[in-house]
Amino acid sequence: MNYLSTRGEAPSLSFTDALIAGLAQDGGLYLPEAYPRLSEREIAGFAGLPYGAVAQAVIAPFVGNALERKALRAAIETAYASFDDAAVTPLTQIGDNLFLLELFHGPTLAFKDLAMQFLGQLMPQVFAARGKRATILAATSGDTGAAAVAAFRDAVGVDLFILYPKGRVSDVQRRQMTTVAAENVHVIAVDGTFDDAQALVKALFANKRLRDEFALSGVNSINWARLVAQAVYYFVSAVALGSPRRPVSFAVPTGNFGDVFAGWIAKRMGLPVERLVIATNANDILARALATGRYEIGAVQATQSPSMDIQVSSNFERLLFETYRRDSAAIRRLMSALRQTGGFRIASEPLAAIRGDFDAVRVGEAETVEEIARVWRETQKLIDPHTAVGVGAARAALKAKPQVPMIVLGTAHPGKFPAAVERATCIVPQLPPRLADLFSRQERFEVVANDPAGLAAYMRGRLAASKRAAS
Repeated sequence: MNYLSTRGEAPSLSFTDALIAGLAQDGGLYLPEAYPRLSEREIAGFAGLPYGAVAQAVIAPFVGNALERKALRAAIETAYASFDDAAVTPLTQIGDNLFLLELFHGPTLAFKDLAMQFLGQLMPQVFAARGKRATILAATSGDTGAAAVAAFRDAVGVDLFILYPKGRVSDVQRRQMTTVAAENVHVIAVDGTFDDAQALVKALFANKRLRDEFALSGVNSINWARLVAQAVYYFVSAVALGSPRRPVSFAVPTGNFGDVFAGWIAKRMGLPVERLVIATNANDILARALATGRYEIGAVQATQSPSMDIQVSSNFERLLFETYRRDSAAIRRLMSALRQTGGFRIASEPLAAIRGDFDAVRVGEAETVEEIARVWRETQKLIDPHTAVGVGAARAALKAKPQVPMIVLGTAHPGKFPAAVERATCIVPQLPPRLADLFSRQERFEVVANDPAGLAAYMRGRLAASKRAAS
């Protein structure tokens, strides 16, 4: 199984090479040359299996012979051993044909752990086999950073640099990154938005000299391995509700488009997914794009669901590539227009293909509060504001096909966003006991200007210090 870039000007890579590269040299994103297809019998056979066994079956075809099956199995088993629920991703009912998939039982209480713990086992193993030290560089709107820190802290042969938008993540999200005392972890606050932080990451990856100097690797959802690991829980939850005998739909709180694209991958693999509902907050570029056909960047608005405060949804490029029939020249033109003018128009055929699989629903701030309150009132279950956006979008989408089960991806533990939950319910959600002292831990981070040269200089200094300490 080889992987090609959406922009068509980078060499195709094996699974492990794409894993290490993250972003393609031409600025594109990697996708498999073909999607493996699981039969109805294989999917039905997932019923009752442990989460790790389903993960092995879903991920292995994408790996091919790039890794020994034994090594892949060990990485999967270790990754999910740290989750605090035996089911890993438990499914509960919260309404008529409405279900909540709890993806927040990992080390940092967010869905990012499902893929990041897997990468945290796999990537150091690949680096070691190649006798190389690597620098992982990633931007976060809140949860990716904490998950990466938990997965790669103290990893041999790895330095981790995490960029987050200063003042635009929750206190819990920030402290989960900044209070980890590991010499290989470097947390950076960027003056700007998540889109600014993501642009810095892409700028360094696009600079071949810096990319080679730092031996850069990425773990954002630009990394293909993240997405295929996330496709697993679509299969697990759908089978629990009777798939493949009947279709299901999913509502996904969406910022960078990675998590909902993982659902599209599951559908391509044979899972009978009726609709994929893109749930957006006020930063509704995707809802506007599906409604009008115009993908146009607006100003980022700060909301109570900060992990979704994104205007440039990087993984949307992958869907465009597929719906434009893998025409990399067309994708290069669209991405060039996005850089130069801040937007582009989606052609009619690709737009129809996108609308054939996806709906998009905008859920505002007041509606988010109302949904947190409603779920608590009706089920005595607390949900975080991102999940509430998903539930609000799910209720709206269910009206069209109420007979098809709708699964909302519960993306974060409510304790990560206590202020929003308290506003809606007058209840302060508590963090698990293992994080009870989070606010008494010492923070460590640097503030860096929104400038690629300044970021590179900072990284160069930190890596030199690490090398001196190791020698």
